[in-house]
This record gives sequence, structure tokens and C-alpha cells, in this order.
Amino acid sequence: MRRGGPSVLGIVLAGGEGKRLMPLTADRAKPAVTFGGTYRLVDFVLSNLVNGDILRICVLTQYKSHSLDRHITTTWRMSSLLGNYVTPVPAQQRLGPRWFLGSADAILQSLNLVHDEQPEYVAVFGADHVYRMDPRQMLAQHIESGAGVTVAGIRVPRAESPSFGVITPGSDGQTVTGFLEKPADPPGLADDPGCVFASMGNYVFTTKALIEALHRDAEDENSVHDMGGSILPQLTDRGEAALYDFSANHVPGETSRDQGYWRDVGTLDAYYDAHMDLIAERPAFNLYNRDWPVYTHSTQLSPARFNGGGIAGESIISAGCLVRGQVTRSVLSPGVVVDPGAVVQGSVLHDNVHIGRGAVVRGAVLDKNVEVPPGATIGVNPQRDGELYTVSKGGVIALGKGQRVP
Repeated sequence: MRRGGPSVLGIVLAGGEGKRLMPLTADRAKPAVTFGGTYRLVDFVLSNLVNGDILRICVLTQYKSHSLDRHITTTWRMSSLLGNYVTPVPAQQRLGPRWFLGSADAILQSLNLVHDEQPEYVAVFGADHVYRMDPRQMLAQHIESGAGVTVAGIRVPRAESPSFGVITPGSDGQTVTGFLEKPADPPGLADDPGCVFASMGNYVFTTKALIEALHRDAEDENSVHDMGGSILPQLTDRGEAALYDFSANHVPGETSRDQGYWRDVGTLDAYYDAHMDLIAERPAFNLYNRDWPVYTHSTQLSPARFNGGGIAGESIISAGCLVRGQVTRSVLSPGVVVDPGAVVQGSVLHDNVHIGRGAVVRGAVLDKNVEVPPGATIGVNPQRDGELYTVSKGGVIALGKGQRVP
């Protein structure tokens, strides 16, 4: 925080493997996956923390972290003169010859970072969600409540409970009285039986409570050593957990449509749907909010170019793209080329994808450097697509980095 405010250390958990997002995570950690044309997923949480004046941040990495480490070190350069930093912290086996056993164990093995900074509070945030949030508002509630931990929660339909940790609030709406990890049939909320509070994976801890909880968890041989599955239930049982309702959070420049927007993009379908949220006339998530910007690395490329009758509608077209075919309802990352006669519909194309003359691509996510030969089709013949490519439950076709298209 800025001088005069409470001292806060940010810890971003970015070690997830992201199996449900394969093949996009075949060669990179999930937080390093491209989103919205030019961003990485990790940029959203880091932008929220930095915009909220949390300027000392450790990003804990583990799985295939090279791409993520490179992005952080080249993009997120803070003022060393003021003692601010965003730094990747790889798994170091500080407590013995083992990698991280879970997110709680990751922080336990990295407590040297906390001891070095000696903050009053520690903000532990996940690295792979798309949203805007001012963490200062959550911190203020945490300090006022005197809780050991405050967890951010968002209302979701009760049918989606198996995908989330579910928080049970007390009668005051703030005390956490129960926590269930991905329950099949939890009770609904008292004021809205069709919904539950889902954990967003964002926590603010009083430092002393965090350290003590991690050590207690380390001594429990039956623990899964996870922040949501272990630490939050432990502090809930001790009456030290509080809920922060994300719907009460406001950021400058928000619109009525994107206030309270939060998406877990952990599956191909969720990742695809979140991209479709970006391209509407009134987008569900507005990337153009200059009052609460999302920061990222911008490559030095020429502006996008449209030649030979090339057109694009309801789409995001990044710098360096050359469109000579037809693009609709799609997101194109830098350097994408769409040749004459090619048709791209409802698709997400990562860096340097090349769509050949007369090719058709529909409802697909193509990772970087994929080349679609002239006349080839993706998303036209479902049976053939299922034999050649990864196809999600919702029918999204995904090709990995540089995957060959016959």
C-alpha cells in the first residue's frame, strides 16, 4: 500500500497445471495463457492488485513456468527506487525434497517472503480469473471485522456448486459459518435459495493468522494442504473467517453491465464464452476502461491492416494482423493473417495464426503459430473434427501450439 496505509504483501498463486484447458496448457502454465488478444490471464489479477496500491507482489509458480516467468519479468517492472516489485518465485523445495503439495503448502514453503517483508496483512489471490476488483475495499472490511481471513465470494446458481468452494454465511451476512469444497447439493442462500456464495479464490489474511494456520495445516497428515480445501475450513471452524461480497465492490470507470463481472476460465467452454463476452456492442466485460486499466506487454507491431476486400465485424483485431478474408465475432491476437476467401467465425486465434486462402474456421480456439492450409475446414464437419482435434463438451474445437492441420 502507499505510504501511510496498512502494509500489505500480495501473493499470487500461479502454479496450477490447468488440465481442463488443454491443449492450451500443454506447453505453458494456465496463468500464462493468452486472453483477449493481447493479455495473459495473470495480467488481470496483477492489474487489480497494482491499481489497488498493492505494489509488492510475489507470484508463486511451478508448472511449466518459463513462459509465465518471462512475461512477468519483461512486463511487470515496478519502481525499485520505491521498493516496489512483482517477482516470480519458483518452487524451491525449501522444506525438503518435494514440490508444492497444494496451494497452502506453496505459501508455507515461501514464508521467507512474508518474514522478509513483515507485512500486517497478506493478500492471497488466484491467477487465472477474468475480472476487475479493487482489493482496498476488501482489505478495509477485513481490518474492520478483525477476522483472521476474509474470503471474496460471488453469487452463482446453485447448480454450479460442484465447480466451486461454497461459502455458508452467518445471519449477519459476513461471518463464515461453513465451507464445502465443490459440493454436489449444498443448501441455497436464505435470501436466494437458487444461489450459493462461491469462493473466488481471493483471500486477505492478518499475517499472524495466516502463519499460524499454515503451521497447523502442515502438522495435519490428513490435510490436502489447499487454501480453499484446508486453510479456510480450519479458520471457519475457529470462528476466524469472514465473507466479502464481491457485488459490493466498485472500480472507477465500470459500466452497469460489467460491474461484478467475474469468470473462472478453467475450461475450454468457459474460456471461449468469456471471449464472446468481450465483443458485443455493450460487452459484458469492457476492456476499454481507462480508469482501471488491464496492463500487459505490447509488442512493437504495425496497426492491423485490411486489404483486398477483407472485412471484420463484432471482433477484436490486434496489432500486426492482416485481414484479406472475412472475420466475424472473433478475437485475433497480434500477427494473425487471414488470406483472401477465408472465413473466420466465432473463433479465438492466438499469435501468428495463419488462415489460408479459402479456408473456413468456425467455433474454434487456435493456439499460436497454427497454420490452416488453403481450403481446409475446422468447425464444418463435427465427426472429422472430433477425430483430429480436441473438442469440448460445448463443441469448442481447440488446437494446440503449432498443431498441424491436414
